[in-house]
Amino acid sequence: MEIRSPACKAPLTGKLCEDPSCPTCRKAKSLFKVKELLKSENFSGSAPGVFVGHYGYPHLNVGILSPPERTERAWLYDAPRHWALSNMQIPEIIDCRTSLINSRFKAQVKDVNRFLSMGQEVAMASKPVDVEINLEKKPRFSFQTDAVINPMGPNAALKDAKITENPKISGKVDKVVSGTDWKAGEAITYLFSNEFDENFLSRLLSIGNVGLKHSRRLVPTRWAITATDDVLAKHLIKEIKDFPSMDYTAFSGEYLGNHYLILCFPEVYSYELFEMYASPLNPDAPSIMSDYEPYDGRKSYAEETAGGFYAARLAIAEKLKAMKRQASVLALRFITEAYEVPLGVFVVREAARKAMQNRPITFSSLELIETYAKHYISRKFNISFDAIARESQLLAQIKHQQKLSEFV
Repeated sequence: MEIRSPACKAPLTGKLCEDPSCPTCRKAKSLFKVKELLKSENFSGSAPGVFVGHYGYPHLNVGILSPPERTERAWLYDAPRHWALSNMQIPEIIDCRTSLINSRFKAQVKDVNRFLSMGQEVAMASKPVDVEINLEKKPRFSFQTDAVINPMGPNAALKDAKITENPKISGKVDKVVSGTDWKAGEAITYLFSNEFDENFLSRLLSIGNVGLKHSRRLVPTRWAITATDDVLAKHLIKEIKDFPSMDYTAFSGEYLGNHYLILCFPEVYSYELFEMYASPLNPDAPSIMSDYEPYDGRKSYAEETAGGFYAARLAIAEKLKAMKRQASVLALRFITEAYEVPLGVFVVREAARKAMQNRPITFSSLELIETYAKHYISRKFNISFDAIARESQLLAQIKHQQKLSEFV
């Protein structure tokens, strides 16, 4: 679901409003600080990540992301999981992302060249890599936001670059990168089971570091994020389907103005996501969007809720596996006015994780959990649960699908 970025809260006076909570002002100030640090086209920095664009496929922009100085805190600029665990807010995240210069070059998806090899080493490293960057000209100081990828700061064409230290690479990462007989999905799930997070894994996939030797290629970052969420969740769901069903259970929580109510029903696995605005953030958007996945899985991409469908599903699957339970899961996402700037699909994933980590409420019947949901979302968001229930394929299955036990 797309979020429209707001304008400055100031009236049309030609000046910024200076409100520290205004994302437009915070963005402008952050870009100004970076501009002051970058005195020329040459700089030394600590690169925490890479970025692969999607325009012009199969000829893509590939960027090495680095602040214009060496700093021990560079890892923080590309650490969505840490942002959520630390409860970082929108202004702080904007500060982090505007600090990164996207030094980019063109590459074909199956290219092998020096800059690309550098990017692959940066993506593999366990901590930011010291680099020296020489740009064609000073960056264009802009700040771009998106519903899927993390915000992007200034960018400029790369003229030359070199790594000035030996990257610190985990033995497990080296194992799957050098072992070209691993399929990409196998490599990702192996590293995930060894506590590498999805942000790191999507970088490896995006820059062409994993997969069978003949299949490795660049994958646009926005595609790699969703593909990683999808692969990891499917891996977990395969295990979840062997677990007993859980009770009627409700989880709730929020992060950065994204609120989740997640309802679990004592049935075999299925999953449905509804997304809606709890305030008139974007009057041009449909009021409610949803996608559904039955027990056997989807056959097509989740068009309405897009990357949010896969990100929330991963968070839910993680918790179900930890509980050793399966369920039919109805996830309701409410986007409030507090979510002023789209920061990427990580917000969806982390908001769902926070909800699933909170203490749940259990119920003895379908009627009770539905009554709870009606009162909850009516009181909090002034939205009717009945409108959701009428559209829900998952609830229709639960209420009307005949079960084998009825014939015994």
